Amino acid sequence: MPKISLVVPAYKVQGYLTECLDSILGQDYTDFEVIAVDDCSPDGSGVILDRYAERDARIHVIHLTENVGLGRARNVGLEKAQGDYVLFLDSDDTLSDGALAAIADRLAATGDPDILVYDYVRTYWDGRVRPNQRADLLSGEGPDVFRLSDRPQLLDLLQIVWNKAYRRDFITRTGLTFPPGYYEDAPWTFCSLISAERIAILDRVCVLYRQRREGGNILKTVSRKHFDVFDQYRRVFDFIAAHEELDQWRTPMFCKMVDHYLTVLERPDRLPRNARAEFFHRAAADYRAHRPEGFQRLAGGRGHKYAMLERDAYAAMASATAAVKFRRRVRARARSAVNRSKRSAMGVFYQSQLRLPLDENLALFSAYWSRGVSCNPAAVDAELARLAPHIRRVWAIRPDAVDQVPKGVEYVRVGSRKYWAALARAKYLVNNVNFPDAVVKREGQIHLQTHHGTPLKTMGLDQQKYPASTDMDFDKLLKRCDRWDFSLSSNAFSTAVWERVYPSSYVSLEAGYPRNDVLVNATAADVRRARAQLTLATGTKAFLYMPTHREYQPGFDPGLDLGRLADELGPDVTLMVRGHYFYGSSPHIAELRRSERIVDVSAHPRVEELYLAADALITDYSSAMFDYAVLDRPIIIYTPDWDIYSTVRGTYFNLLEEPPGMVATSQAELIRLLGSDEYDGPDAVERRAAFRLRFCEFDDGRAAERVVRRVFLGEETPLPFVPFTERSHAPTPDQALESVERA
Repeated sequence: MPKISLVVPAYKVQGYLTECLDSILGQDYTDFEVIAVDDCSPDGSGVILDRYAERDARIHVIHLTENVGLGRARNVGLEKAQGDYVLFLDSDDTLSDGALAAIADRLAATGDPDILVYDYVRTYWDGRVRPNQRADLLSGEGPDVFRLSDRPQLLDLLQIVWNKAYRRDFITRTGLTFPPGYYEDAPWTFCSLISAERIAILDRVCVLYRQRREGGNILKTVSRKHFDVFDQYRRVFDFIAAHEELDQWRTPMFCKMVDHYLTVLERPDRLPRNARAEFFHRAAADYRAHRPEGFQRLAGGRGHKYAMLERDAYAAMASATAAVKFRRRVRARARSAVNRSKRSAMGVFYQSQLRLPLDENLALFSAYWSRGVSCNPAAVDAELARLAPHIRRVWAIRPDAVDQVPKGVEYVRVGSRKYWAALARAKYLVNNVNFPDAVVKREGQIHLQTHHGTPLKTMGLDQQKYPASTDMDFDKLLKRCDRWDFSLSSNAFSTAVWERVYPSSYVSLEAGYPRNDVLVNATAADVRRARAQLTLATGTKAFLYMPTHREYQPGFDPGLDLGRLADELGPDVTLMVRGHYFYGSSPHIAELRRSERIVDVSAHPRVEELYLAADALITDYSSAMFDYAVLDRPIIIYTPDWDIYSTVRGTYFNLLEEPPGMVATSQAELIRLLGSDEYDGPDAVERRAAFRLRFCEFDDGRAAERVVRRVFLGEETPLPFVPFTERSHAPTPDQALESVERA
C-alpha cells in the first residue's frame, strides 16, 4: 500500500495537465499513487492521462462516461485510493519541488494526524507569485498536534480541500464525501476540521495555485449555479445537528455562512442581475434559520450587512451596492477618457471608419507580418473563393512586398487609408501572427488566428522562462490574443500549448492546417510540376535543407559547409536551401549558386511546393518537420547545437529522443547518413510513423474546408476526419516519374 494517494480530477485542462503530472512524478519522494479521474473531458485530457499511465505504473486512470462535476469526480477517485493519506490536487495546479517528502516527513514527525494543513502560493500568467495572505496561521508556537478548538483561527484560511492531507481511515470513519454542485469544498473542509481529533500544520508551500487569465474558475461564471451554496451550508448544519459534541461550532459556522453569502452577493461576476433579489431573500431566510441563540452582531460595516440580512432588507442592500457601483462608474469614465485620448493617436481616419457599419462580405488576410500571400491564410483564401465567392478577399501587404503579390490578388498597402479602412470594416480578419496593437476589435468582427506551425520551441507566456529568447511585452501580447475568436490547431498537442500560452476566450478549432491540404491531395502531375519549376532534372535526388531562426545568431548561418556537403553527396543530388524568413536573402548561399547543385529557395513564395519537390527534408528545430511529415517522406534532424538551443529557447519535448527520423549531431554524421540508405531505413520509418500519428492527426486534406464552413459559413457540425489509416498523401518524386513511364 502506498503512503500517499493523490486524487487528480481532470476536465478541460489539456494545456495544464502535463505540467501538473510532471510536478507529481518529478518528486524525490516516491511512495505514492495517482488516481486520475477523466471527468468525461471533451478535450485531450483523457489521452494525456493514458499516455502518462503507460509510462508510470503509479498512475491509475478512471474514465467517466458522463461529466459529473468536480466533487463527484473526487469521490470516484477517493473510492479507489489505497494510500494511508489522501491528497487532492486540481489538475491545473502543481506541487512544489520536494512537497511530498516534506508532507511525509511532517506526518511521521507528528504521529500521523487526522489532517495535515500546508501552505500554498498563487501563481499568475505574468510570472507573479502571491503568497497566501494568511500564511501566518501556519506558523507560530504551540503543540505539534492539536484540535481545532486549540487554534480556531485556522478557519480563517481559504477553505479549500487541496491544501491538506487527510488520513484515509479518518475520512472513512467520519463518512466524508464531496457533494455535487458549486462550493463543494465548503462542507468537506468545515466538517473535517471540526471533527478531527488530531490536526497538524506544515509551514511550507506545497501547492502552486494557478490563477488562470481566462477560464478555469467556474465560481467566476455568472450563473444560477451559485445558489448551490445554500445546499452546501445546509449540509454543514445537518452534520453539526447529527453530532451533538460539535455544537460549539454552530456560531463560527454561522459567521462563515453569512460571510460567504455576502461574498457571492457582492461579486459582480457571479449572480445574474435578475437573480440577486431572490438570492438575498434565500440568504436572509438561512440567516434567521441558523442564527445561534444569543448571537450578537459585530459593529461597523460588516455588522451593518448582517443587520440587513437579518431584516431581509434587500432594498437597503441594493441602494448601498448602487452607491458603490456609481463610484466605480465615475472612475471608469475617467479611464475611458484617457483611453479615447490614446486611441486618437491611431489617426482620425481610422476612428471615422470604426464608426461605419461592418462590411459583412469583406475578409482581410495577412501572413508573416504582411510579407506576402502564403501559409494557412492563403489556403483559407483559396477555399473561401470556392465555397463563398460572395465574400471579397483582400490582403494586407507591406509596401516593400507588393511586387511579390500574385496576379489577380486584391491587396492594400500596410499603413495606407485603404488598409485602415479594411481593418476597421472587414467582418473577418485572418492572420497567422497578429495584427498591430492599434487595431480595435469591433463587436461583430471575427478574428481567425491560424498560427504558422506546430510548436517545438516555447511560445507565448512560456517564453517568460527563457528571457534570453525574447524582449516581448507579454501584456500587449495577451491583449492581441483577446481579439481572437478562433485559434486554429493542427493537432491536440498544439491545442494544449496554445490554450496555455495564449490564455484567452477564443474557440480552439481543431481542423488541421489548410496549407497542408495540398500535401495530402496533390497528384503526380503536381509533384512533377513543382520539380520542373525548380529545374530539377529527372533522376536528381533533391534534399531540402530548412534550418530555423536562432535568437543567439544575428544572421543566417546554415551550420553546414554546404559546398562540401554538395561535393560529398555527388552530382546526382541537388541541395535546396531555405533560410528562415527573419534573415532575408543569404550572401553565403548566393556564393554557392554557381555549383548548380545548391539552389537558394529562401524567396520561394510557397514552401508547400518545395515540400512536394523534395525527396527528403533536412532540418533542425523548424516546424517544417511537422508539415513535411504529412508526406511520409524521410526527415533527417541535424542538431549540432541542441544543448545551446534547448537552453536558450526551450522546447516542449526532447527532439533527440522523439525525432521524426534519423538524427545527426555533426556534419560528418550527416554526410554518412545521407550517403547510405539509413536515413530511410526501418528505424527511420518507425520513428516517422510514431511522429506522424502524434502530430499529423487532423491533416486529412480538408482542413481549409473545415475552417471556411465553421468560421465564414457558421456551420456548427464539423466535417468528419478521414481515419488516419485510410488517408492518402502526395506521391513521392520517384512515384510521380513512374506514373509517366507507365502511361
